[in-house]
Amino acid sequence: MANYILQEMADGMADGKRSVFPKMQTYSLHDYDTVIKHMRDYAGNFSEGMIRGVFDALVSVMESWMPLGHTIKIDGLGVFSLSLGFDESSPSEKEMAKNPNEEPKTKYRHVCIKGINFKPDAQLLQELNREASFDRVQSDVKVPKKTKLTPAERLEKAKAIIDKHGFMTLSDYANATGLSRAAASIDLKNLVAAPASGITTRGSHSHKVWVARKE
Repeated sequence: MANYILQEMADGMADGKRSVFPKMQTYSLHDYDTVIKHMRDYAGNFSEGMIRGVFDALVSVMESWMPLGHTIKIDGLGVFSLSLGFDESSPSEKEMAKNPNEEPKTKYRHVCIKGINFKPDAQLLQELNREASFDRVQSDVKVPKKTKLTPAERLEKAKAIIDKHGFMTLSDYANATGLSRAAASIDLKNLVAAPASGITTRGSHSHKVWVARKE
């Protein structure tokens, strides 16, 4: 039996309205080696090496075909597709307008792959629900931490971190302001969208950091 808690959605995630959702409690991470061993136990005719080879081949196929606009469907598992977004580390139109001598194509923010969407197979969901049962582990609703700092105070915190280290991570900002990571991410997105904040981003995904905007 698995456990869950009721979690209140962070500010700004539900149009300002209070929204509660069940959140599963996880206690361990089954890494690649552990998954391979479990698969070998379920399918005794296949060696760990063969299973690894299949996974490696699947990853290679995804790397080769998905960037070309193809989705990957695996019966009994689900469909994988790419999620696109703007590369925040590349200059926007407005920023590049300050440098008219640049090539025209550089005046547009580059599009990059932000993630992979996964839609599970309906049969897989049915099988998971058939095997699963859930128990609520606490009676009250878990409410996300809310900061007592004003937007101006949070901006000063961010600038202080950047001045000291040259850059700031999402965790740095969340810890300094008392916001949850989800709320901190929204807050930083709003700061970057406001040129007067003096803050922009560099890098992407797990390497994304916030730095001082160059004049």
